[in-house]
Amino acid sequence: MTSSAATILRKKGRAAALAKQVKSGNVRALSRLLTLLECEHPDGTEGLRLLTLEAQPRSVIGVTGYPGAGKSTLINALVGAYRRQGKKVAVLAVDVSSAVTGGALLGDRIRMQQHALDPGVYIRSMATRGTHGGLARTTDAARRVLEAAGYDIVLIETVGVGQNEGDIVKIAPTVVAVVAPGLGDEVQAMKAGLLELAHIIVVNKGDHPGAASTVRDLREWCPTVIGTVATTGEGLSELLSAIFAHQQTQGFVTSVDARSSVREGG
Repeated sequence: MTSSAATILRKKGRAAALAKQVKSGNVRALSRLLTLLECEHPDGTEGLRLLTLEAQPRSVIGVTGYPGAGKSTLINALVGAYRRQGKKVAVLAVDVSSAVTGGALLGDRIRMQQHALDPGVYIRSMATRGTHGGLARTTDAARRVLEAAGYDIVLIETVGVGQNEGDIVKIAPTVVAVVAPGLGDEVQAMKAGLLELAHIIVVNKGDHPGAASTVRDLREWCPTVIGTVATTGEGLSELLSAIFAHQQTQGFVTSVDARSSVREGG
C-alpha cells in the first residue's frame, strides 16, 4: 500500500469514527464535526457524507424577521415548549460576524442561556462571514448533521437583516416570519419580499400598542398570522398548533407528534 493510500484510509477512519460518535449522541463530537465543516476540513466533508447516508428527515423550522422583533426570545419559548413534549431540540442561531475575529457575536446564544444545561438542547451560533441571504455558508450542512444526530426539532434563526433572507426557504420546510407592532415602513417592505416567503407570520410583543391592527393588516397577505408575547408565553400554543398544521402538509408529522401537539396546544 502506498503512503498516499494509507493516508486516505486514516482520514476516512477518523471521519467514520467521528460520525459514529455523533450518531451515538456525543455532543463534543457533534461540535467538532460542525467546526470541521466550517473550516472546510476534509474530515468534516466525509463525516457529513457518512451521516447523511442514513439520516431521517426531521422537523426543521426557520425563524426570520427584522432585528428587534424578538426572534431569539420566541425561539427560547419554542425550545421550552418542545422540550415539554419530550423532544430533542437543536438551534442554529446565525449571527453577524465579528469584525475582529470573523466569528459569530453570540448575541442569540446568550439570550437562550436558560437551556444551556439541558442535555436535550443543542445551541450553535454560526457566523455569516460575509455570506448573504440570512444564513451562514454551512448552515444547511449543519442542519443535516443535526438531523443525523437525532434531534427531533431543528430551529434555524436567520441573522435578521431584512427582506433579502430568502435562503431560509431552501432548507426549512416551515418558515416563520417575526415582526413587531409599529415597524411601519419596514413591514411594508417585508410585504414585497420576506413575508411572501413565510408560511406563518408572528406579530410578537402583542401587548404593545398597534399589535391588533398589525395582525389585521398582515392577514391580507398571509392567512396564518398569530399574535404572541414571547416573554409570557401568550399565543405560544396557537403558534405551536400552526406549525404543526403546516408540518402535516409537509409530511413530517407522526402519530406521536400529533398527540404531543394536542397536549401542548391545549
